[in-house]
Amino acid sequence: MIAKRVREIPFSGIRRFFELVQRTKGIVSLGVGEPDFPTPEPMKNAGIRAIENDYTAYTSNYGIPELREEIARKLREKNGIDRDPEREILVTVGVSEALDLAIRAITDPGDEIIVPDPSYVSYKPNIWFAYGNPIAVPTTEENEFRIQSEDIEKSITKKTKAILIPTPNNPTGSVMRKKDLEGVADIAIEKDLLVISDELYEKLIYDNEKHYSIGSFNGMEDRTITLNGFSKAYAFTGWRLGYAAGNPEIIEAMMKIHQYTIMCTPSMSQYAALHAFEQVDAVREMVKEYDRRRKLLIKGLRELPGISCITPKGAFYAFPNIKETGMSSERFAERLLENGKVAVVPGNTFGDSGEGYVRCSYSVSRKSISEALDRMEKFMKGLK
Repeated sequence: MIAKRVREIPFSGIRRFFELVQRTKGIVSLGVGEPDFPTPEPMKNAGIRAIENDYTAYTSNYGIPELREEIARKLREKNGIDRDPEREILVTVGVSEALDLAIRAITDPGDEIIVPDPSYVSYKPNIWFAYGNPIAVPTTEENEFRIQSEDIEKSITKKTKAILIPTPNNPTGSVMRKKDLEGVADIAIEKDLLVISDELYEKLIYDNEKHYSIGSFNGMEDRTITLNGFSKAYAFTGWRLGYAAGNPEIIEAMMKIHQYTIMCTPSMSQYAALHAFEQVDAVREMVKEYDRRRKLLIKGLRELPGISCITPKGAFYAFPNIKETGMSSERFAERLLENGKVAVVPGNTFGDSGEGYVRCSYSVSRKSISEALDRMEKFMKGLK
């Protein structure tokens, strides 16, 4: 009854693991990749007002004009990307839909898209669903899990269509530096490739690192599809709102799929998001708290026997190395859950290069982080 293509694609490793979490009582979870802050009040109030004012009908397939104008202004002023709000910006149901649309709009059967490994669990399945082939390029702890341009170049074939670049990266917290992105841009221009740039975590950056948008680099304007959204920086996950920006031909192709499958994003979410870019203070305070949690978690992980951890520069994830335990990522995570009552995500969920690591989220309270570290210490000592 089920299409062969769908049968062959595995379920998300995160979902499978969290089924185990749901069956275990008394868990402290470092597995959730979701802000624990409320949506800023001005955004919530704008969404409520939209409902009260009956702004509840279908909108343009592209999204309400006012929001597209705000997005265009933000891209121009903060990212150095100049896009026409009428034809070159599409509002989507989260960045997840934007990713799906971008891949389907550019991928013919057999096309190859280069993906860093490890990286977000949806990248490869979205490419498979579009009958493309994801080409995993390993990243290493020694390079802070930043994909290297020479490794990309080695992976390019005649079938390569695009390079997918997430910065900051989920699960590693790596942030691509300007020099890294310049190397990617040089390859894309030389080989005539597209770049899908997932920048969802752009505001969650620490230690004076900077976010760079590859779409702002010379020669990359029309070959970059920039994906972003509101979920992480604005604690807006359940509102489901993201966007894509790119050349009008690609955005129109994405909109064509969008109009037949989704029609438009929720109108109230769009009106709420109109006020997102004003929430500078709220975002700053969230980032400060994430930074405090990051430092607490990294310090605690490094004090645990048998675990090492590089410092993540972005997002809200740590990616500790558990290879000294001699266990696979899945076995470690399962035993930690069963015996330590702490939930983390096995690193191999995010790709083969994630084997020997686990993902720990610090989007939870400092109290929860401290409790998790105490339990992990007892668990690790028990392994001896």
